[in-house]
Amino acid sequence: MHVKLLGTAAGGGFPQWNCWCPSCRTARDAPERARARTQSSVAVSADAGRWFLLDASPDVREQLATLPSARTTEVRHVPIEGIALTDAELDHTLGIELLREGKQLHLYATPTVLGTLERDSRVLPVTRAFACVDVTVVEPGGVPAQLRYRDGTPSGLSIEAIAVAGDPPRFASSTEPGHTVGLVVHDGATGGTCAFVPGCGALDEPLAARLAGADVALLDGTFFTDDEPQRFGLGDRTATEMGHAPIGGGTGTLARFAGLPCRHKVYTHINNTNLVLLEDSLERRAVERAGVVVGRDGMEFQV
Repeated sequence: MHVKLLGTAAGGGFPQWNCWCPSCRTARDAPERARARTQSSVAVSADAGRWFLLDASPDVREQLATLPSARTTEVRHVPIEGIALTDAELDHTLGIELLREGKQLHLYATPTVLGTLERDSRVLPVTRAFACVDVTVVEPGGVPAQLRYRDGTPSGLSIEAIAVAGDPPRFASSTEPGHTVGLVVHDGATGGTCAFVPGCGALDEPLAARLAGADVALLDGTFFTDDEPQRFGLGDRTATEMGHAPIGGGTGTLARFAGLPCRHKVYTHINNTNLVLLEDSLERRAVERAGVVVGRDGMEFQV
């Protein structure tokens, strides 16, 4: 299985268009010290030619241009076979509307996420005005769903939704379970697995056990400290109260994450205020000393 990180920033990207926090200022003034990043998304493939997206960000057009794909003589060619979603947040789903020219899109998501896209954000009705949208329901903790190519043939990959702690989108009318999940992609040919958990309110024992079995574990690295949102004026809530367990501190994920036996442990979905984005920061050194990687756009793995 080929795994490519298309985007590794949280909503708004990095640097964020309206932000002049220390990290964003550095990214503009000294980009060699802070690489720009697009909004969170991952692509997986069994053959490095036909790809499935894990979340569809507002930066999807630029991100798809970075994917290697099979050469085609078609006038219209769609390089993605389907889209699996971790939640219904705008920065994870607006890309669906931007892919409307694909004419045929296939989504994999929980019933709660599909309901929010149908009823609240209206992403699905808007997209259906331009394209046929098929869905495969993936129940948290249920049987893994086969990822199928656009022609209906099996890809050899399957996907499983795992329950994680988190908040529903602020516009969601339902708080039913399944509004936020992690995704585990299995390769039937190699036995390789990739876990993608961009939103996580707690790295508890059940989640740690699931991540421990993954070859590639991509974990929520939104904030470094719990009070980071408050310190940078993002609101009155802490990181944990916003549904994102911080990396550092007594309640942080770093110590437990670093201790997992995964071949590759990577933080992704990193907010623009997070000082771990600075190549020479103390926060970056703390993560790297623990044996964990700070994800960047374009990073690739094979399992």
